[in-house]
Amino acid sequence: MIARLIATWFGCGYAPKAPGTAGSIAAIAIAWLIHRFTGLPGTAFAFFAALLTIPGVWASDVLARRSGNKDPQIVVVDEVIGQWVALAGAAALNWKSWLIALALFRLFDMWKPWPIRNLEKFPGGIGIVADDILAGIYAAALLFAAGWYHLY
Repeated sequence: MIARLIATWFGCGYAPKAPGTAGSIAAIAIAWLIHRFTGLPGTAFAFFAALLTIPGVWASDVLARRSGNKDPQIVVVDEVIGQWVALAGAAALNWKSWLIALALFRLFDMWKPWPIRNLEKFPGGIGIVADDILAGIYAAALLFAAGWYHLY
């Protein structure tokens, strides 16, 4: 079913350990391929994240309802969206910015500083995806600042 494919990001959510990290790494890999073959800048990934948000919320909601779990661990499309938001802050795309974007997004996604954790309280797929979008925004802001100071 299409909802399961989207929500698990084509099976990444079934990773036996750290499925969220697997989803983030898959997002980075896809972004790298897109950048490599099209030359699109980091800001283009904000557009891709926005495009994926509505189907991602829908698919996350479907799987959450079917599993009876508010935020099933196999749902990783939220990590993909958040990771792409984080990449949008990159001043330049190079191995350092890819790695920093991954590390910062995972940090904010796991730590959930205020008000990220509060967004999980929204119902269904909105709550699943919203906190990752804000974690991505936090990561993008720091990635942008690091680029501003030529730290990568």
